[in-house]
Amino acid sequence: MLIKTYGSAVIGVDAITITIEVSIGSGNKYHIVGLPDNAVKESLRRIESAIQSSGLRMPRQKIVVNLSPADIKKEGTAYDLPIAIGILAASGQIPVEVIDQFVMAAELSLDGGLQPVKGALPMAIRARSSGFKGFILPEGNAREAAIVEDLLVYGMKNLEGLIAFFNEKESFKPVAVDIREQFNSRVNLYEQDFSDVKGQETIKRALEIAAAGGHNLILIGPPGAGKTMLAKRLPTILPPLNLDEALETTKIHSVAGRLYVADALITERPYRSPHHSISDVALVGGGMNPQPGEISLAHNGVLFLDELPEFKRSVLEVMRQPLEDRRVTISRSRLSVEYPSSFMLIAAMNPCPCGFYNHPEKECSCAPGLVQKYLSKISGPLLDRIDLHVEVVPVDFNALSSLKPAERSAVIRERVIAARAIQDERFAAYPQLHYNAQMSPNMVRKICDISDEGRALIKKAMEKLSLSARAYDRILKVARTIADLEGHSRIGTTHLAEAIHYRSLDRDNWAG
Repeated sequence: MLIKTYGSAVIGVDAITITIEVSIGSGNKYHIVGLPDNAVKESLRRIESAIQSSGLRMPRQKIVVNLSPADIKKEGTAYDLPIAIGILAASGQIPVEVIDQFVMAAELSLDGGLQPVKGALPMAIRARSSGFKGFILPEGNAREAAIVEDLLVYGMKNLEGLIAFFNEKESFKPVAVDIREQFNSRVNLYEQDFSDVKGQETIKRALEIAAAGGHNLILIGPPGAGKTMLAKRLPTILPPLNLDEALETTKIHSVAGRLYVADALITERPYRSPHHSISDVALVGGGMNPQPGEISLAHNGVLFLDELPEFKRSVLEVMRQPLEDRRVTISRSRLSVEYPSSFMLIAAMNPCPCGFYNHPEKECSCAPGLVQKYLSKISGPLLDRIDLHVEVVPVDFNALSSLKPAERSAVIRERVIAARAIQDERFAAYPQLHYNAQMSPNMVRKICDISDEGRALIKKAMEKLSLSARAYDRILKVARTIADLEGHSRIGTTHLAEAIHYRSLDRDNWAG
C-alpha cells in the first residue's frame, strides 16, 4: 500500500514542502531514498523503537520510503514523525483519510516522545502558503509555529497522543498565540538603561547618531573607560522592532534553533557579542549543513565585537561584503542559500596592546612601532565601512560620583524615533531603504546636498586626513543623520564638522 505524508525542508531562512511516500510490500528490508543524510537514514531505527513503545507494531516487510523532490538533500531528524505516520497508515494501523491535510515535523525518541526541531516557523509559513489545514510538531516548537495565522498548530508530547488524535480517541486544541498582544507587552523590556552610565556625554551623543542613522561605530579607549557598558545599552535607544521585522528576526533564530520554548516571537532587537576566538564560518554562516552565523543572528539588531584587533584578520575581512550588501550568500556544490544580515556593527578596542596610548594620565609602555602594528590588524577597507570612530576617555571621579540623574534611554529613543520618521518619509519610494546608512553613493549625491562653504570644509578635511571616497560618503551620511536629529532639511557646516570629528582613526596623532 502506498501512503503519502508531508514534511518540510529548510533552505536558508525559507522552507519547501517535502512529500514522504511510504510503500510496504513483500520482502524484509527497509530503504530510504531521495538523498537522505545519515540522520535521516538512521531514522528507521528510532521509528521502530518509538512505534513499539507506543503499543503498535513495526511491519516486518519491505518498506520503501521516498523523500520527494529527490534532487534536494534531506538533512536532520525532522522527518522522523511523517515517516512514522506514513508507515503506520500504510500498514493499516491508523486511518488515512486526514493525514494528507497536515504537515508534520519532529524527531522521535526511542520511547515515542517528540523532540523539538529547527526551523518550525518557516515550516509553518510554508504549510499555510501550500494550503495545508494544520501543522503537527512537538510541544517545544508549538508557540513558535502558532504565530502564523490561518493555520491550525498542534503541539504533541508523544507519538501515542498523535495516534489517538488521528484515531479520534482524544481531542486536542490547537495552540493559539496572540502575537500582537505579546509583541506590544514585551517590545520595550530591557534590563540596561543609559541612565546607568555616568559621564561620557560625547560617546552617548555618538551612539545616538549611530542609532538614528543605522551607522556602524567603533569605540577606541583604555580598559575600564566604559566601552562595553555603552555598547550593551545601544539596543535600548534603537526604535522598537515593527511586527514584520520581529517575524523576520524570529525566522532566522528559528532556523538556527536559538528560540526558547516560551518565546513565540522575538520582540527585542538582537544583541550578539561573539568571542574573539570565533571562526569565519561561525561569524558569517555556513558549515557542512549551512546555518546562519552571528551576523545573521544580529539581523535587525546589533553585532558587538569587543577587542576588535584580537579577532583573526580573516574573520574580520569576511564581514566586508555583508556590511555593504546587508545579506550573505553561502554557496555549496549542490545548493546556495542566502541569509539576511542587516545589522549595526559596534566594535571596541584598546588603542595599543597595553591599553594606555593617548591616555591623559597613564604612560603607554608599548615599544616604538608596536602601536602602529597593533592598529594595522584592522584593515583600511574595514575601517572605511565604519562610519563613526570615537575616542573614549576615562570618566573622572567627579562625574563618576555625581548624584545628578543621567538621561534615560527612553528619552534618547524618542529623538531617535523622530529622526527615523524623517528618514521613513525620505525613503518612502525605496522599499529596500529604511535609514541613512543604507544609501547608495548615487543617493548620497542626490540627498546629501551641501553648501559651497560645507564643500570647502569637507575638501580640506579629505586633504588633511587622506580620506577615501568611501569615507567621504560616510561623512555625508553621518552629517545627514545629525541634521535629521536636529530637524534640519539641509546639511549645515556644523553637521559636517561634527561628522568629520567622528573619524578618529584617520587622524595623524593616532599611532604616530
